[in-house]
Amino acid sequence: MATLLNSTALATKGYAAPALGEPLAPYSFERRAPNPDDVVIDIKYCGICHSDIHQVRDEWGGAAFPMVPGHEIAGVVASVGSEVTKFKVGDHVGIGCFVDSDRTKGDPNLEHYSGTAIMTYNAKDRDGTTTMGGYSDKIVVKEGYVLRIPDNLPLDAAAPLLCAGITLYSPLKYWNAGPGKKIAIVGLGGLGHMGVKIAHAMGAEVTVLSQTLSKEADGKRLGADHYYATSDKATFKALAGTFDLIINTVSAALDWNRYASLLKPEGTLVILGIPDKPIPINAMALVFGRRSIAGSMIGSIAETQEMLDFCSKHDIVSDIETIDMKDVNEAYDRVVKSDVRYRFVIDMATLT
Repeated sequence: MATLLNSTALATKGYAAPALGEPLAPYSFERRAPNPDDVVIDIKYCGICHSDIHQVRDEWGGAAFPMVPGHEIAGVVASVGSEVTKFKVGDHVGIGCFVDSDRTKGDPNLEHYSGTAIMTYNAKDRDGTTTMGGYSDKIVVKEGYVLRIPDNLPLDAAAPLLCAGITLYSPLKYWNAGPGKKIAIVGLGGLGHMGVKIAHAMGAEVTVLSQTLSKEADGKRLGADHYYATSDKATFKALAGTFDLIINTVSAALDWNRYASLLKPEGTLVILGIPDKPIPINAMALVFGRRSIAGSMIGSIAETQEMLDFCSKHDIVSDIETIDMKDVNEAYDRVVKSDVRYRFVIDMATLT
């Protein structure tokens, strides 16, 4: 039976960036009064995504302060509205990158590309307020945007699946990764390590392309069949025309023509990491081989649930380092330095 929600706003504790250039600090605010179709979630863990850092530092523009980041949210249902049918108190649930959308426009499986999705934080909600994310002790979300986390997935290590996991699962599924396919993952970080795990579970032959061989042992432990250093020019000669699909998880500048040369005819290079500058590509690298360059981001709510169920079946979670809330600013600096293997997750029990 549903637990009825009260009609008053919910006092919430969190951490926020109070203004541009200032460190994250304790911040109290109110969540909206829950509606009959809402779920109130006690947040237990929240992953740190590099996009949190980009937005706090206004590196993409459009930052609104104070900002409570966080869209890799894992928690437990605290209460549900009278119209909620899918969840009950005590369920393990997650919230990903968006908390609402207009599903009357276009294909609901493409809702995240529709332009109507309301991001979990730093976005305008339907009531005109700014959304606040998961660096907090609770959140109120419409039932249709709450995801069920399977019981065999620990909440802390499952939290990054809500962004990093779906960001890799979606292109791997769309471009048919599986047996007989040769897949390359560029970069072995928070995104890349999930790509290795998921592509391996799909049955593909997986290669990691990294700047150096410093993480080779990790890459093979995670499921990579091969591991190459891109700083070695011989790599590009040895692997020319090898891959059906290359997924680039890094935002650093690359020699795009060299990477395109690694594709088989009709192969695709998918961009996840967003470079600071436009991509320079010689048309001949694409024309001679009918190769493609494409982009991808997250997934719909339905696809994200599908990803969670896939990860449950294959016992896939993120490799994490759990931190106290007070250490979040230090963690940001370490993410920028790639000093984490492979995802920071904040323990909300440490939020005081």
